[in-house]
Amino acid sequence: MANERLTEKKCVPCEGGTEPLQPDRIEELLPQIPGWQVDEHHKQIFRRFEFKGFYKTMAFINAMAWVANQENHHPDFEGGYNFCLVHFSTHAIDGLSENDFICAAKLNALLDE
Repeated sequence: MANERLTEKKCVPCEGGTEPLQPDRIEELLPQIPGWQVDEHHKQIFRRFEFKGFYKTMAFINAMAWVANQENHHPDFEGGYNFCLVHFSTHAIDGLSENDFICAAKLNALLDE
């Protein structure tokens, strides 16, 4: 389904040999995940989430872990008292896949954005 929302999709296994998304496709998908940015090499997307205190940050990190395990697609992240910086990339292809955008959309949905 071409019009299916990213939050309604499921990640699919991505093996080496699969081509990473091209910059034009990345630019098409990026508006669907507000707050996220792409790095200059088009190999990862990232977003800094900010919270009011440690407990809310940890609640988000735990929810993020649940989403990642459900999708079997795991981010790199850094957390602190009131923030979590999340990076998605598909390491098997050394670039971005639609899986990265699906997971980013699902993290945004945790915060009703």
